[in-house]
Amino acid sequence: MKLNELLTYLHEPLLKIEEDIEITSIEMDSRAVKEGSLFVCIDGYTVDGHNYADQAVEKGAVVILAEKPLQVNVPVIIVNDTKRAMARLADAFYRQPTQELHLIGVTGTNGKTTTTHIIEKIMAEAHKKTGLIGTMYIKIGDEQEAVQNTTPESLTLQKTFRKMRDKGVTNAMIEVSSHALDLGRVHGCDFDVAVFTNLTQDHLDYHHTMEAYKQAKGLLFAQLGNNFNVNKPKFAVLNRDETVCDEYIKMTAAKVLTYGIDHKADVMANNITMTSNGTTFDLIAFGEKRTVSVNMAGKFSIYNILAAACASLASNIDLDTIVRAIEKLEGVRGRFELVDGGQDFTVIVDYAHTPDSLENVLLTIKQFAKGDIFCVVGCGGDRDKTKRPLMAQIAAEHSNEPIFTSDNPRSEDPGMILKDMEAGVLNKHYHSILSREEAISFAIKNAKKNDVVLIAGKGHETYQQIGKEVFDFDDREVALKAISELNK
Repeated sequence: MKLNELLTYLHEPLLKIEEDIEITSIEMDSRAVKEGSLFVCIDGYTVDGHNYADQAVEKGAVVILAEKPLQVNVPVIIVNDTKRAMARLADAFYRQPTQELHLIGVTGTNGKTTTTHIIEKIMAEAHKKTGLIGTMYIKIGDEQEAVQNTTPESLTLQKTFRKMRDKGVTNAMIEVSSHALDLGRVHGCDFDVAVFTNLTQDHLDYHHTMEAYKQAKGLLFAQLGNNFNVNKPKFAVLNRDETVCDEYIKMTAAKVLTYGIDHKADVMANNITMTSNGTTFDLIAFGEKRTVSVNMAGKFSIYNILAAACASLASNIDLDTIVRAIEKLEGVRGRFELVDGGQDFTVIVDYAHTPDSLENVLLTIKQFAKGDIFCVVGCGGDRDKTKRPLMAQIAAEHSNEPIFTSDNPRSEDPGMILKDMEAGVLNKHYHSILSREEAISFAIKNAKKNDVVLIAGKGHETYQQIGKEVFDFDDREVALKAISELNK
């Protein structure tokens, strides 16, 4: 694309370069620059891209986008905010791919990954070719790619969406984090459906207050637009049982669809029956009823299913197709995942890493547990410290054997993280075992017939970050190894 055509998308008055240069790529990482690149200088958390402009030019950058003058021998385009400008340029350079997709964004503290995966299954049942971006990976059809953030930067997003379209994807789902919304990573994404799961304490190390966190989530619905287009309608899918629901309704001009269990909503679940193996309930959508059996446990799982069903109805998928899809669900890796090594007790791995999600999982287990409940749980380093004692309190309240251990301590002393957790359970019974592997082994060695061992916090993750090093670590594999040693 020619530079001056690209610059028209910035809508900057009088901005034009005399030499109309051909741009071959847009990059924000100087290491990825090639001949003909436009390099965007981003002042990030750890490095300032302005310091790498010379390196980018040496590698072939022909234009620099910056927030201040730079002494380089290629044109420098100065804007007030390079991140905002990058989102516009990326959308233009990749030919506005989300305008060619049916795009569903899912935000909320818990349930984003499961909800997007359920929607993906429903779309596949309806014979749509799907793409998915989230915590676990980027998925295009059956192909998977690694991802660094739950919601990548705008440049990566638009590049990925263009790749999806070029490979025939028609329907895309994306997890939208509060960080991404606050930082403008999804600027330029033309969402057709925006879904809200729930709001509980998380990420206060970044947002500082629950009010700021709530407002960040609300941006997804406010940014759906203010026009009514009958050919491309916008929908906000909201959890009626969440107190913030009415506030988000006020934030959006889009058509609102609601789902819930405890309050009247457009899509509801009634007559719920749960076991350790699954759940049966009546799915009621706009007055129509279907009895559904799913291989997923927990009230939180029903909410995720309702959210996905509601989003799919907004996407013109018929109710019978939705029901067929959800009855085929086998769960999502690391989300209430059963680990079976032939033992006579239950082992569950779950991503629960917030007070609310941990409590929900433990309350679900209490509904079917016939013996004691072991809860192996830790808290991540360099993250919200205020939730550490809360996580410990919940583990101690809802399990017989709470076991505090390391999660991803990152740059923090794991022993100090444990002390922060222990402060919430003074004079209560618990175990503290610094090594996560030893903590898991302890729980499994001490579990008896009909007991339940919950290994919480890391879910699908296959690594542990200690200091600056990242080690291979999979809760499921560690659990299976411990189970195998029981028979020796």
